[in-house]
Amino acid sequence: MKILVVGGTGLTGRLVTNKLEKLGHKVVIGSPSQGVDVITGEGLQEALTGTEIVIDLSNSSSPEGENALRFFETAGKNLVKAELNASIKHHIVLSIVGTDDALEIGYLRAKKLQEDTIKNSGIPYTIIRSTQFHEHVEAIIQVQGEGDKVFVSNLDYQPIALDDVAEFIVQFSLEEPKNNTIEIAGPRRGKMGTFVSEYIQITGQDKKVITENESKYMHFVVTNSLLVPAGHYSAGQKLFEDWALETFKS
Repeated sequence: MKILVVGGTGLTGRLVTNKLEKLGHKVVIGSPSQGVDVITGEGLQEALTGTEIVIDLSNSSSPEGENALRFFETAGKNLVKAELNASIKHHIVLSIVGTDDALEIGYLRAKKLQEDTIKNSGIPYTIIRSTQFHEHVEAIIQVQGEGDKVFVSNLDYQPIALDDVAEFIVQFSLEEPKNNTIEIAGPRRGKMGTFVSEYIQITGQDKKVITENESKYMHFVVTNSLLVPAGHYSAGQKLFEDWALETFKS
């Protein structure tokens, strides 16, 4: 089966591509470096010729709200137009758990636009909303850290391994379209501060986690449950602490 992976040169895209190729599928990498540009439309129709499935892992160059909105609006319109012409059988979007509940955050508003564009297109689709990747803990430390202290609110947190994300993307893309939104998350739920503290300890960083009562995430005030699934979800296998140990050893 021929599959277009938009954003196939990224971390998630490379994993998905490798897994699909091992299963015997023909994968086309959708990225400007490979001659396929979802913003200009260059090479898109050619890449879709004979293609049955599109996996959209594209991302804006910056998470800044307006930049992300422009990117997903343009990319979405170009993809939908080209996919309708090519009679694509299944379109998969990788999105983020909690998108509906924090539209005041520009990047999540842009992801919602991406979701709605494919929902309203008439193309069979599956939207996969994921919790934050394990690697995201490093961004928390950087953004919410001051000197040797990291200020973390007592939010619920359930990160997932990148390889588990890729496995779910491959699994759901090869199944019948859900025409709905599904959620994936890591196997363990806890408080964000606990995960950050574990990572700091395992990696030997000279930092201390300061727990705050305010429900803040990356300086935005959010609900306590924003970053975890609201109901039924598919759980990954790799535990956060195992990933952290592997990362530290490497």
